[in-house]
Amino acid sequence: MKRTFEEALVNRRSYYNISSHSPVFDDDIVHLLHTAVKYVPSAFNSQSTRMVLLLGEEHHKLWEIVKHTLKKMLPADVFAKTEAKINGNFFCGHGTILFFEDTEEVSKLENSYPLYAERFKTWSQHTSAMHQLAVWIMLEDKGLGASLQHYNPLIDEEVKRTWHLPKEWQLIAEMPFGMPTAAPDDKSFKPLEERVKVFK
Repeated sequence: MKRTFEEALVNRRSYYNISSHSPVFDDDIVHLLHTAVKYVPSAFNSQSTRMVLLLGEEHHKLWEIVKHTLKKMLPADVFAKTEAKINGNFFCGHGTILFFEDTEEVSKLENSYPLYAERFKTWSQHTSAMHQLAVWIMLEDKGLGASLQHYNPLIDEEVKRTWHLPKEWQLIAEMPFGMPTAAPDDKSFKPLEERVKVFK
């Protein structure tokens, strides 16, 4: 039975125990990203979000970049724990989606609407966040588990060099995904009355 959007949202969780298997074809994942990029709203219809889908060895290459970068920065004992986390939670997945914002598109809006210029970088982050959530929910709805990671800006330049991406693209987040191999951790919730105010 097809789930409602509300049900899909409720079931979206951070999955850290994932495998390289996928319940859907890679073309279905590409279609999912195309749908998000085309239909998720953006500030002033900027359409500034960019995505890169890494599968197979390209996915592994990303997490080798992360490990290589962190190894140069962390004490050996700390890096050993970090490497184990990366290998066991991210590298082992089916793929990774990289979320970028095209700063050239943001600059165009800053120049076109000077009254709001100082807000467009913030609104660009909002735009990216909406795309991240939409993709996350659609992945979950396909039976894939995902989590959202932020190794940027440490890996930004190496990522752009490796995949020959435009210098104007700003890396916002990394989303590794794969077939869930364990249930997600329990999630606690703050009281709703503290977070939503209703006046009538």
